[in-house]
Amino acid sequence: MHRGSQTRAVQHRVQTCIAQPATDAFFDLLTGPRLLEGGDAPAPHSRNRLFPQRKVLSMFCTQVLSADRSCQRAVDGEAIRRLALDLPPCRNNTGGYCKARQRLPTDLPMTLARDTGALVSAAIPNHWRWQNRRVWLVDGTTLSMPDTLANQIHWPQPATQTPGLGFPQCRMVGLISLGSGVLCDAAIAPCEGKGSDEQTLLRMLAPRLAAGDILVGDAYFPTYFLLCWLVAHGVDGVFEQFGARRRTTNFALGQILGPRDHRILWCRPDRPDWMTAVDYAAVPVTLMVRELAAGGKILVTTLLCPNRYPKPAISALYRRRWSVELDLRNIKTTLGMEQLSCKSPAMVEKEIWVYLLAYNLIRLLMAQSALLADQVPRQLSFKHAVQLWTLWQAYRDALAAASDMAALLALMAEQRVGRRPGRIEPRALKRRPRNFPLLMEPRALARQEVRLHGHPKKAK
Repeated sequence: MHRGSQTRAVQHRVQTCIAQPATDAFFDLLTGPRLLEGGDAPAPHSRNRLFPQRKVLSMFCTQVLSADRSCQRAVDGEAIRRLALDLPPCRNNTGGYCKARQRLPTDLPMTLARDTGALVSAAIPNHWRWQNRRVWLVDGTTLSMPDTLANQIHWPQPATQTPGLGFPQCRMVGLISLGSGVLCDAAIAPCEGKGSDEQTLLRMLAPRLAAGDILVGDAYFPTYFLLCWLVAHGVDGVFEQFGARRRTTNFALGQILGPRDHRILWCRPDRPDWMTAVDYAAVPVTLMVRELAAGGKILVTTLLCPNRYPKPAISALYRRRWSVELDLRNIKTTLGMEQLSCKSPAMVEKEIWVYLLAYNLIRLLMAQSALLADQVPRQLSFKHAVQLWTLWQAYRDALAAASDMAALLALMAEQRVGRRPGRIEPRALKRRPRNFPLLMEPRALARQEVRLHGHPKKAK
């Protein structure tokens, strides 16, 4: 299928999707009934609740996109909505909604987030791809959560933090599409202990890759065993060379393809602790890889043909790896997932997946907008899309027609992000923080100290 007909086919699917009548903010306007099959199926012998699963998930998604992410704000918004629609009023205490959030199965936002990513990935046109191939970006990050005993047990704080002064943390590794920015899947684990490193989490995500895909990541990932797995499953990889190998790379060895560009055989290292002897025996003894120097970095890749994949093309592809840093910033900073709010491990995991679902739903909107405006999603502003959608929800009952939805998508396409190749910014803050001392003892002891001696004088 050529580009024009493929684009028209996707646009037809988009129009079919947005033509669905609007009832709940995040579902009928964004995904239509396809992603919601079974989402509202009541449990056996369940009673008719004010907050059914679909309503709770919609409110939860709206909650994580709001500047005020409190449960009180979510319940107040629902109470006002019911008044505006002349529906039976509901009380504005948060008890019922909080219990409904606890009843919400974690599998529901997790499955919807993955399905949304799969929906966008399957529909993207070829001109959003790299040489007609899907490219997935991989990277990891850490998230902080409230300092409760349950969170500390499940997600222990880093060993470098003093007990009673730190916060529980978890690590997340995600697969994000280079073409659309949508998240395919994510793996979550504690920051401490066995199996908490980014390579282990990537191995959990690897089955999501399909033959013909390309995986791009930084220097944490290109191990011998990962590259062997990629080759065995028809997936290619482009990574920055790992530090220890970078120091020993010798471009005078192997088959020279050009200046500082060669193919060379890697030998199988010793069996790691996480791998069984049977699996280790199945790994090839040698692996042919390509090493090249570009942009001040040494890259390692399984794209071995220099004619089909010339050095400048691979270098340009790796420079686009920076997009995953921006995507994680959008998830953590723009959406606010950097500091989670739930106080139990089960709710923390659920909150993470609701954030990822909300992120993917915004990316789905941006993909629809880019298709209708003949743009690519990376040219559109994620924060602008979030702002428009947040404002839209206040008027969604009055703007229920498909033409109104098309107008919203057109507004999203108006704001473009600048092209800034090679951008370098210092990781430093210009605005000075308030001059308060750091809390160096547990809060309960600090309160007792203030009761006895009063607040210390501010430093001049």
